[in-house]
Amino acid sequence: METLDAYLSAAHGVKSSTVWLADYRTTTLSPCGVESGDAVGEQLAPATRAFASQTPVLETRDGKSGARLHLPVTVWGERVGVLSVGLDAERVPTERPLLEELAETFAVALAAAYRRTDRYHLDRRRAGRLTMAAEMQWDLLPARGYDQPGLRFAGQLEPAYAVCGDHFDWAVNGDWLTVTALNGMGTGLDAALLTALAVNAMRNARRSIPAGQSSPGDLADQAVLAADAIFSQYGGARHVATLLLSLNTGTGELRMIDAGSPRMLLVRGGQVQDTPLDPQLPLGMFGDTRYVEETTRLQPGDRLFVVSDGVHSAVRPNEATFGERELSRAIRSTRLQPPAEAISSVMRSLRDYHAGAELADDALIICLDWSPRADP
Repeated sequence: METLDAYLSAAHGVKSSTVWLADYRTTTLSPCGVESGDAVGEQLAPATRAFASQTPVLETRDGKSGARLHLPVTVWGERVGVLSVGLDAERVPTERPLLEELAETFAVALAAAYRRTDRYHLDRRRAGRLTMAAEMQWDLLPARGYDQPGLRFAGQLEPAYAVCGDHFDWAVNGDWLTVTALNGMGTGLDAALLTALAVNAMRNARRSIPAGQSSPGDLADQAVLAADAIFSQYGGARHVATLLLSLNTGTGELRMIDAGSPRMLLVRGGQVQDTPLDPQLPLGMFGDTRYVEETTRLQPGDRLFVVSDGVHSAVRPNEATFGERELSRAIRSTRLQPPAEAISSVMRSLRDYHAGAELADDALIICLDWSPRADP
């Protein structure tokens, strides 16, 4: 941070800078390395706007020569935080494009730094302490967002500081995006350990299929290898409910295996459609289980939501479940929002349904937008 501050001053004439990091819920920004004060607090609202909109926010004041520029810090679609810089207003037209590029470069450096120091982890968790299970889950997660021409993707877990068994994973190999949504059996550390095994088994399966024998989009072999690994460890006593998806980002072909409770909803033409699939056995329930893919094809502009049972089947006394009462309405209200903001909106609706109380079960939401890539 000190190196960044010195560079901003020397190379761009920046008089002050603040780095804001998003917490695990991506709902709160905290200033990195400093305690909040009046001066920093004044920056929070415009920084939050920059983070939510993912566009720079410029503050100028009549009769003042200074300006403040708030720049999203985002790496390949994953929202990390905001870089706020103060400089002379007359320098803004020249420095703004350079500072926007610098914010993108800084996001990459920050993502690498997470693996080498605890400093930034501490700033992200000012809202609360992570349980041991949650610590394992967050360290195991891939990036929570991805953005490329024609494809935008985001995922979120709640309750962020105590999540146990729910998890998601994804990888891009060639034209194929593979996504898995998992709901580990049990609670607490036992559920986290089971989910960790399942995630790594799926990764090993994806990476172990010999080239030429199967495309990266083939799910059946991956499911079998992962299920065998879980069964060999637990002998069927524990299993993992899993939804496996593989999307050809060029053609929209979607391959699916429903091996458990996560549910998929399709948003097409403003309408929310539940997408029932043929149920198959959760991973690891029995040995020598075989899985069969289903296929469909997305249409340009389609949006997919994947939700765990902690979302769809959330209950409170004497009322319909969240999925029956509120979920479709909450999803429809996000039609103009990018995936990361759409997830935040649905999560807010879920917390409102629980009247602000901590969620009774893990909640996982994934949102994916697809359109054909434009010809170069």
